[in-house]
Amino acid sequence: MPMTKTHCLEVRGDFACFTRPEMKVERVSYDVITPSAARAVFEAILWKPAIRWRVRRIEVLAPIRWINLRRNEVAGVVSTRNVETAMRAGSGDLALYIEDERQQRAGLFLRNVAYRLHAELTLQPNAPPGETLIKYREMFERRAGKGQCVNQPYLGCREFAADFRLVSDLGKEPPPIAETRDLGFMLHDLDFRNPADPVPRFFRAQMTNGVVEVPDFDAAEVRA
Repeated sequence: MPMTKTHCLEVRGDFACFTRPEMKVERVSYDVITPSAARAVFEAILWKPAIRWRVRRIEVLAPIRWINLRRNEVAGVVSTRNVETAMRAGSGDLALYIEDERQQRAGLFLRNVAYRLHAELTLQPNAPPGETLIKYREMFERRAGKGQCVNQPYLGCREFAADFRLVSDLGKEPPPIAETRDLGFMLHDLDFRNPADPVPRFFRAQMTNGVVEVPDFDAAEVRA
C-alpha cells in the first residue's frame, strides 16, 4: 500500500451551517463546507490519538442554495466552576434550565448540500512505536463501507446530520458543479499547539469548476 493514499467520502444533508466567525449575532454560513468541518466528518467515522486527518480537496456536487431559518437555541452552558465544585464535593447542581436560557436566533443556512471530501490519513509524531497507517486505513474503509461511525457526522451543527458513503471508484462518480467563484477568506482549522488558547487559521478559498483545493495546514498561505 502506498505511503500516501487519499480517502474519499460523499456526504449529503438537507441543511448545513458552517458559521462565519465574523458574524457575532446571527449565524451565517460559508458558501461551502470548511476543511475543519470536513475533517470532523472523517473523525466521526475513525479517530484515534495516533492519527490525524488532512483534508486535501472538496468537491461541490449540488448548487449552492440558501434558506433563512429562526431557531430556538440555549444561550449559555453549564459553568466550569460549578462542575469543578461538584467534582470536589461529590454532588452539586449541574442542571441547565432551558426556559431560563432559551433565545431565538435567525440564521442564513445552506440547503440540500452534497460534497465529495478527499482526505489523507497520517500518523502523529508521538504515535506509539509499531503503529502503522495500513491498520488505520483498512479500519476506516471497513467502517465507512458499512456505514458505521463512532458519532453521527454532521454538517456544521449537530442537528444537521449528514448521510455519507465511501467512494471507491471516482471514475464512476458524477462531476462537481460547473461553477467558479472566489469564496474569500475561509476558516481552515484551529491551531491546538496551545490547547488552552486555540488559534483559528484562514486561507483564501477559490472554487474552480466546483472544486476547492485545500492547502496544507502549515502552508505559507494559511494564516492566523
